[in-house]
Amino acid sequence: MSRPATLLEPGTVKLERLLPGPIERVWAYITESDKREKWLCSGHFDLRVGGNVELRFDNSKLSPGEPIPENERGRHAPKAGVITRLEPPHLLAHTWVWDATQTEVTYQLAERGSQVLLTIVHRNLGKAKELVPRVMGGWDVHTGILEDLLKGVQPRSFWSAWSKASQEYAKENAAAIERA
Repeated sequence: MSRPATLLEPGTVKLERLLPGPIERVWAYITESDKREKWLCSGHFDLRVGGNVELRFDNSKLSPGEPIPENERGRHAPKAGVITRLEPPHLLAHTWVWDATQTEVTYQLAERGSQVLLTIVHRNLGKAKELVPRVMGGWDVHTGILEDLLKGVQPRSFWSAWSKASQEYAKENAAAIERA
């Protein structure tokens, strides 16, 4: 099965998703807290190289009527980072401290006619075997919700889709993850 997230190398996940444009609208959904919280998380981005990033996740808001999985309760404290690259509206990179590890996320936008190819690369996830499929599933579902919003359809619910996707990514990438 072809999925939008792939494992580039141990600890590095890449996701590609074609979204409805224009590019400025997709950029706004990545950089503006009120729009970003509808698909990923809220939090202020000081849009300059060296600017602070705050990530406040509340996936229960993306999962109306679904209970938070037992193993996810209390896991989503605010995350912090710093913007490392900024080329509006084509590229944003920032660090993201995750479980005491400084990861880096790059969002790249490329116009494809009336659509926009969003490429996300999340680096330095470490070698925690359980983390990589969770991140792959997370980016898959979060950007799927973004796609739904941009298409003007009812967004999918996060928790059930994430649980299923994470399990499938773990199975599909078991050998590569085990080698990490």
